[in-house]
Amino acid sequence: MLLGIPKIISPELLKILCEMGHGDRLVIADGNFPSESMGKNSKVIRMDGHGACEVLEAILQLFPLDSYVEHPASLMQVIPGDPVETPIWDSYKALVKKADARGEQAFAEVERSAFYEQSRSAYVIIATGESALYANLMLQKGVVTE
Repeated sequence: MLLGIPKIISPELLKILCEMGHGDRLVIADGNFPSESMGKNSKVIRMDGHGACEVLEAILQLFPLDSYVEHPASLMQVIPGDPVETPIWDSYKALVKKADARGEQAFAEVERSAFYEQSRSAYVIIATGESALYANLMLQKGVVTE
């Protein structure tokens, strides 16, 4: 065991987060995201018993967002005409605001197929049990300065 590591972070995930370099991306995927097919060239970590917000909160304790890009956090945009609400996005933004001074300005919305395409080159995809729709989130790692 280690001090200061959120209990939700498994040894495997901790190793992967440590391996990631500046500019590498990770996806926190909801339960409907095709994690295994999108992650054929990535690492896939299964966290089926956990929600996306608790995973995000834990990762942000260890992982700085990239300060060299305008939007280091990307949300999968709702398909036009889909009558889905996305209240989880507000939770994501509140969590990021605690970790990054840009707050909501750190986020971009990425069209669904473009999000899938970018996911194929993510360093890691974390498959959560999140049941909220359009709850997929991509983060770009920044520089650790401490």
